[in-house]
Amino acid sequence: MSKRPWLQHSATEEPHCAAHLAPLELFCEDDQVALCSQCLLSGEHKRHAVHSTLVAAEKYRKLFQELLKPLREKAEVAKSILADEQERMMMIQEEERNFKEMVASEYRVRLRLLREEKKLSVPRLQECKPDLNLREANWKQLMRSAAEQEEESRETLQRLDSLARENMNRLKENEAKVSQQLCSLRKLTAEVEEKCGRPAAALLQNARHCLERTESLLLQPLVPARITDLSSCQIKRRSKMLTVHQRQITLDPETAHPCLAFSEDLRTVRLRNAQQDVPGRPGRFDFSASVQGAEGFSSGKHYWEVAVGKAARWQLGVCGDSTGNQDQVLGASPDKFLLMGAVMGAEYTFWVFPPLKKVCLQKEMQKVGVFVDYEFGHISFYNVTEGALIYNFSCLCFQGALRPLFALCIPNGDMNSDSLTLCPPCVPS
Repeated sequence: MSKRPWLQHSATEEPHCAAHLAPLELFCEDDQVALCSQCLLSGEHKRHAVHSTLVAAEKYRKLFQELLKPLREKAEVAKSILADEQERMMMIQEEERNFKEMVASEYRVRLRLLREEKKLSVPRLQECKPDLNLREANWKQLMRSAAEQEEESRETLQRLDSLARENMNRLKENEAKVSQQLCSLRKLTAEVEEKCGRPAAALLQNARHCLERTESLLLQPLVPARITDLSSCQIKRRSKMLTVHQRQITLDPETAHPCLAFSEDLRTVRLRNAQQDVPGRPGRFDFSASVQGAEGFSSGKHYWEVAVGKAARWQLGVCGDSTGNQDQVLGASPDKFLLMGAVMGAEYTFWVFPPLKKVCLQKEMQKVGVFVDYEFGHISFYNVTEGALIYNFSCLCFQGALRPLFALCIPNGDMNSDSLTLCPPCVPS
């Protein structure tokens, strides 16, 4: 079917039909062409939907105007995603450095523990002089363990490298894609705005094509890149040597917030049904539902485990010993390092402090292990059930004595039944 060209003598004249030299006052919706009355009589458009040019133009003008808002909104979404992707590219590099340092520091701790085991094993092995084979076998086992730890460290760091590169490539690809979409959205928005301001005949030229391009662009997905969290490369096995340093920890009611109650053996803390009236005293937490451990330390290695499965919101860690310091409260402690957990329905969220940072874990935790190496300035948190490292702080410089810290969240309404329980040390088998 031939499409008759429009004939425009000047900007001020009405367009005319090139075949009949008559005004183009009609518009064929099916063929998307302007017609004169003689074109319509020819029968070529007899069964087509034909309207006056003004009616057809107003219909398309209205459709274009309705599309301008979603076009502008999608352009704003594209701008936001583009900015986020660029920020994520910078953040992922910092995150990679942090994870690598966490992995390296964790393996440094493990190798230190192994070296200590070697030193301890020498006198024990010397006592077994008659059994040289046993001495040699034990020594070789320790050497193999050290070699395995170094190999695991290399493999984990290599996985981190590979995963970080994959994430960066995905972000760059999506950045280019979103940037192209944003360019198309801006270009098409300007075209539609310009079309809306045209007179009827000019607006109707390529109107359906422009409309289809707009709708197609609006249907294109516009989403952030999906990347894999680096925590998937986290260390999955705890060092067995941690249990050697497991301590008998109890709670110190003298430092407790008034809303807390304790079991008789001072191993479980829970929220009271009603807050009790207790006299203020140095070292008592008045602004947070917290309590310190009764045992403090200013040297050595220390490990303890806490059952957190019965608490919806909790905090665990260490802080400076506030006993006897009337001016020091939780927020003012120079040495305070925390892991915080919150459960909302089926969602599990975890943070560490300082600084306050979200830890990407989606699994429920029943028991958390805390390890402190005072001399080397190191603190690790473990998911005991899975034997996996959650997070660690390294290269710290502690000031004075530290004490374990435990906290529950004070609810806004009625008191709940949240509780934390200190686990007794494991008995060697």
